[in-house]
Amino acid sequence: MKRREFLKKTSMAAAAVAAASTVAAPTILAADKTYSWKMVTTWPPNLPIFQTGAERFAKRLEEATNGRIKIQVYAAGELVPALGVFDAVSDGTVECGTGAGYYWAGKAPAAQWFSSVPFGLNPQGINAWFYSGGGLKLWEEVYAPFNVVPRPHLNTGVQMGGWFRKEMKTIDDYKGLKMRIPGLGGKVVAKAGGTVTLLPVGEIFTSLERGVIDATEWVGPLHDLRMGFYKAAKYYYYPGWHEPGTALEVIFNKKVYESLPKDLQATIDAVAMEVNLWSLCEFEAGNGAALQELITVHKVNLMEFPAPMMETLRKLSYEVLEEEAAKDPMSKKVHESFKKFKKQVGVWGTIADKAYFETISEKYSLKS
Repeated sequence: MKRREFLKKTSMAAAAVAAASTVAAPTILAADKTYSWKMVTTWPPNLPIFQTGAERFAKRLEEATNGRIKIQVYAAGELVPALGVFDAVSDGTVECGTGAGYYWAGKAPAAQWFSSVPFGLNPQGINAWFYSGGGLKLWEEVYAPFNVVPRPHLNTGVQMGGWFRKEMKTIDDYKGLKMRIPGLGGKVVAKAGGTVTLLPVGEIFTSLERGVIDATEWVGPLHDLRMGFYKAAKYYYYPGWHEPGTALEVIFNKKVYESLPKDLQATIDAVAMEVNLWSLCEFEAGNGAALQELITVHKVNLMEFPAPMMETLRKLSYEVLEEEAAKDPMSKKVHESFKKFKKQVGVWGTIADKAYFETISEKYSLKS
């Protein structure tokens, strides 16, 4: 009897080992599978933080996945046009890309809220909305019909107001002004009487220098110095009311992303978040020194927008946001979420950040 029981147990154990091997084999094979992707960007080659951020994402993802995902990064125009990124990812021409939501407003109007909102949230506010306030879920909902999955990828921090070939004294100075400015901020400028155009970064300086446009915004001192805008326009205005914390995106073809094992999806999300934080740190670290150089070396006229102008722009921004939100249900849904979250964090921001910066502001000056 004992011999029969021993043989029975031995047979059952052998069967269990065989079954476990059968189940485990596909898992091992899946873990060994590698993916070779293409990423296209809206940025020129070697553009700091923007293009180098895309390359950093690819490098860090390959490291984090132990080589299971390898990405070849293509700058604007190398594989697709600068503003063709969204379509290329959507139709599966490439697996992923980087850009800014407001570039795709013609396809998905609600996408504008996920890049920047005039007089909206600062970098920590918009990241809080994405990660803790439901913003990312809405973003996914907006992009889903296009077969695209978005993730926050970079953040420029608070931007500058832009470069102008003439002094801006009153709101009437926007009338007839030809300005390169994207997104909802561009619609505000248009409502103020300006003529708005959207140019990829590679065309901005030449257009400003030749007078094709009268003004441009880009990002902030770190990049504006590199772009040489001070050679084409005399006046450098602040603050960047139109883009107080611009979020940029990395987007994935939805079918490709969802076909990945869950661990790789999670790794992609984590690396995107890491690069998002890295980019903001890079801007914060570099903008101060670049601004000093623009002022002291290149004698740039640093100008603050007049208070009455800012109040009018704030009013026009409110009108634009309500008008744009009323155009389609998805924009309305996103706008209401953004507006509610802004009000929620604004109370805390007033007694925390605002009060703190007002306290220390007298201790800092551009000349110190």
